[in-house]
Amino acid sequence: MTNASPVVLIFGGSRGIGAACVELFAANGWTVGFTTTGTPKPSPHGRAYQADVRDAAAVAAVFEQVRTDFGAAPQAVIANAGINVPPNPVGTFDPEHFRQLMEVNVVGAFNVLAEAARRVADGGAIVALTTSLVRHAVPGVGPYAATKAAVECLVRSMSKELAGRRIRVNAVAPGPVSTDLFNAGKTDEAKQRSAAMSPLGRIGRPEEIAEVVHFLASEKASWIDGQIVQPNGGMV
Repeated sequence: MTNASPVVLIFGGSRGIGAACVELFAANGWTVGFTTTGTPKPSPHGRAYQADVRDAAAVAAVFEQVRTDFGAAPQAVIANAGINVPPNPVGTFDPEHFRQLMEVNVVGAFNVLAEAARRVADGGAIVALTTSLVRHAVPGVGPYAATKAAVECLVRSMSKELAGRRIRVNAVAPGPVSTDLFNAGKTDEAKQRSAAMSPLGRIGRPEEIAEVVHFLASEKASWIDGQIVQPNGGMV
């Protein structure tokens, strides 16, 4: 089929910030494809695909299927798939947990970004999700933040590598956001500490981050490239 509206492919779109992105892009007239690690379920906002971002071949297959289903290469790719693990100081951090972080947040992000570099339409946009904790050191989250710092390095290089095709590459680095990933295992006291990181005294909402992602993917951000945008309520 030939698609009249722009196509966006969102990796990690089944919950949290990714799900908010799926809903917002759809509401703004985009044709949406998104991935999940579980069994794809029907969505009123887009078409779901199963993919494990750690598997480069699976990532490539999603791009191919999206082109077949929608008749066009994606105009925007959102690299949102990621995980977190229980925080611990570096000296006591579980090596297996660190390996899991690296495999999903670094290798997985690389697979998505590399395929996006080859497949996104000329004049399109790539947006990766990272974290403001790259610049705001918090005890126990160094390994997680380190994986996101690696993604930011990829983004900055790609913005220069793809400039000849007029493809803009940026990252969105939120502060604490109320998602399942953020809330898992946290006490009310821990959540209050996170809220206190912002002068506004609260935790962000997924839809607030989605608005920034959508802006960077749109033509309204035509002069923004190679940047790390931090919606974090003034945390850093």
